[in-house]
Amino acid sequence: MKQTTTRQFEKICEILDRYERKPAKLIPILQAVQAEYRYLPKEALAYVATALGLSPSSVFGVATFYAHFALTPKGKYVVHVCDGTACHVKNSESLLAAIRKKLALKEGKNTTDDLLFTVETVSCLGACGLAPVMVVNEVVHGMMTPAKCDEVLDKILESEATQ
Repeated sequence: MKQTTTRQFEKICEILDRYERKPAKLIPILQAVQAEYRYLPKEALAYVATALGLSPSSVFGVATFYAHFALTPKGKYVVHVCDGTACHVKNSESLLAAIRKKLALKEGKNTTDDLLFTVETVSCLGACGLAPVMVVNEVVHGMMTPAKCDEVLDKILESEATQ
């Protein structure tokens, strides 16, 4: 049983070892786990808690306190649409509507079924001079229109189709 569990959490064990299994390094450990899985599975949180000698509730508390952490799977491509003042005034809502339509995301759903895309709004991306702005993973796309959003998503879809 222990061997099966170890194999199941092999990547997490590598991450824990990299951070010397120190409870004080919980946040970077959770960041690394999320980078590996694109979210924090509940089983992973429980395993990390046990491995670090922490209570599962304290690890879960950290994971839910910081907005950076996700407890549900995110897509390979995370699309952030800015809805800060400058972007909102320049109609960022139309960008969000175009992206959601292109990806067939119904209201209340942020991730495509194939886990390729997650769409999120953010309060500010700090690129007000480029408003309206969208960021796909770490790539900033400024002065966007709904048509430009479609072009960016089409390029991603084309590159995925050839892989």
